Amino acid sequence: MPSMHVLVLDDELALREILGATVVKAGYSVDLAGSVKEAAGKLARGDVDVALCDIKLPDGSGIDLVRDALASGIDTAFVMVTAYGSMETAVEALRAGASDYIVKPVRSEEVLHRLAQIAAVRGLREENRELRKAVNTHSVKLYPWDSPRMRELERMVSRVAPTDSTVLITGESGTGKGVVARTIHEQSARRDGLFVVVNCSAIPEHLLESEFFGHTKGAFTSADRARKGLFLQADRGTLFLDEIGELPLHMQTKLLHVIEDKIVRPIGSEQARRVDTRIVAATNRDLQGMVTSGKFREDLFFRLSVFNIDVPPLRERQGDIRGLIGHLLDKARNAGDRSRPVSLDPGVEEALLGYAWPGNVRQVENVISRALILAEGDVIALGDLPLEITRSVALDGGVGTRIAESGYLRDRLRKFEADAVRCAVEEAGGDRRLAAQRLGIGLSSLYRKLEESEREGLLSGMVPNSPLAER
Repeated sequence: MPSMHVLVLDDELALREILGATVVKAGYSVDLAGSVKEAAGKLARGDVDVALCDIKLPDGSGIDLVRDALASGIDTAFVMVTAYGSMETAVEALRAGASDYIVKPVRSEEVLHRLAQIAAVRGLREENRELRKAVNTHSVKLYPWDSPRMRELERMVSRVAPTDSTVLITGESGTGKGVVARTIHEQSARRDGLFVVVNCSAIPEHLLESEFFGHTKGAFTSADRARKGLFLQADRGTLFLDEIGELPLHMQTKLLHVIEDKIVRPIGSEQARRVDTRIVAATNRDLQGMVTSGKFREDLFFRLSVFNIDVPPLRERQGDIRGLIGHLLDKARNAGDRSRPVSLDPGVEEALLGYAWPGNVRQVENVISRALILAEGDVIALGDLPLEITRSVALDGGVGTRIAESGYLRDRLRKFEADAVRCAVEEAGGDRRLAAQRLGIGLSSLYRKLEESEREGLLSGMVPNSPLAER
């Protein structure tokens, strides 16, 4: 249990001393105060982790004390204790910055439970901070962007990251929107908090509210235990809402209210909870067009797009491809996937640099991962690349030439490759290993090319009883 210093503020001497004794018995250090002025002086020392704070006091309001303390930068979690248990009073306290509230008569078990929750969060935050120091000692840049557009994007990230502004990241699938979102979190003052990722398109519609806001045990039929929602998980951190355009309209309304009020209420609970969660959203859809067609709330769109970052597709920044490929190869070696550096056959490098990459960065990652698995030596050959990439390359005097459009030349190239593989196998008397050696490709690549050619009907002219027909 993390050590905490607790301040108990209440004008009733008996309750103040009972709460103080309860806190000390639980292993925490304690300070007592009977007025707002006395409490403000103790808080100003900066060593109070949690304040159990009465709302109505002789010389002022506990809610005003919370506002003043947080405004001055005091890092104290406030749990309000009040006999005036109306929802309006509770919500006002939460909006002022309180973490939680308890209604009198106070039960010792409830107080200790709230303190234990706060202690756990603070302990994890400190542990996370120390771990981050160790990781940052060996940190590397996620991707080596070299193009002017991505350097400008990085500049925008560095400007918005230190703020608490909501950010909307747009761009095609696979461009790296998630990397941008995580970078914003890592460069913000919330870096010690959690970075919680949610794919809005992957959650069944009937579970959305529970996932976002949580629920109490027994709130609905399958709620066999209480669940903390995503907003509370990301409290003092960042919630990344990927595929935000997939949220149904009724959930967009609820999301808007939480972003504006910073208060959530779990399903089945009458207790509102204040959250300090930064929102970063991403989409590959045209949200402005969805607003026009009535599929996305205009007020939510404007709330999310306070700061917009558009990630360009890879085909518009081909200067980044070479560095990205080199980074992925180095990353594989550093991860222990390869004992020695892996190089690219010259034809492979030209094919990769000339390809349009419709799947963007994610497709490059997948292609390199696949090639590393298939490569039998320390050199990635053309045969280790997917068919859609090798099809875009024509051999002209030994130099790879990009074929930007599909058609006659691409089909002839594929037929030429199939014929070459077939002849090599037949000339080797059906010995596929020998045929692969003569072709300069791996055995697994040979089998794959045979299967692809047969599937596309390019081996229809072979002799039925030849060794090539054997499987």
